[in-house]
Amino acid sequence: MTDASMPIQTLEQEVAVHYTHGSLEGAILAGLRALGREPDDIRAEDLAVIDEFHIGGQSATNELAAQLDLKPGTTLLDLGPGLGGPARFFARQYGCQVTGLDLTPEYVSVATRLTELVGLSERAEFRVGSVLELAFADGSFERATLLHVGMNIPEKERLCREVYRVLRPGGLFAVYDVMRIGEEEIEYPAPWAGTKATSFAETPEYYRQALKGPGFEVISERDRRQMGIEFFRQMRARVAASVHLPLDFMFSWARTHLSSPATC
Repeated sequence: MTDASMPIQTLEQEVAVHYTHGSLEGAILAGLRALGREPDDIRAEDLAVIDEFHIGGQSATNELAAQLDLKPGTTLLDLGPGLGGPARFFARQYGCQVTGLDLTPEYVSVATRLTELVGLSERAEFRVGSVLELAFADGSFERATLLHVGMNIPEKERLCREVYRVLRPGGLFAVYDVMRIGEEEIEYPAPWAGTKATSFAETPEYYRQALKGPGFEVISERDRRQMGIEFFRQMRARVAASVHLPLDFMFSWARTHLSSPATC
């Protein structure tokens, strides 16, 4: 699946460009002000509609977290945290110490700013970096999460080896991704890629083999296809009914970054 004509570093730059908004922090703060929330009065709950734009939103994050046996002080590496919604959820709800690693500098900047505004900077931090070259010592974390990120990663075996390395013995790695379940061609632009060159959606079996390579044991799986279809039905209805809401720009933006799982 790797595009041999595109070096990994170039591929990662293309992925970062795809996700860059350009003025995301200002747009989010302006929308929140229109809802009556000034920067010094923003709560983490106010951000849920915009900072968890994976399929299922915060409800899906909550269900994933419930399987990870999280406790206060648990060290967790969130790979591809986006705006930091799940990372802040883990920190707020469970008292975890979360490190988020993302390719997109704007995401890291906005995630850091939003985390400061809701008072969670001591529990969650964000860095720019590649998930294929984790700049952490062996055994640095007890948990790791990957939410809607693998579709942009060609070398999933390499990713899994790196995660396995930085997890402590007995650690858990939770993967929640859009995966292929058929042979149909994906139509582009897709939410995660403008062209096929940066798209690497794979089957559940592909993920299983990539995980088993370095030594992971798959202990639990869930098919979330029907949940995803219902999520998009509700989102489309919400978008249609929210013509003039202050945060409409995020609904519109989310539609370009998420699609129905029926296409995969």
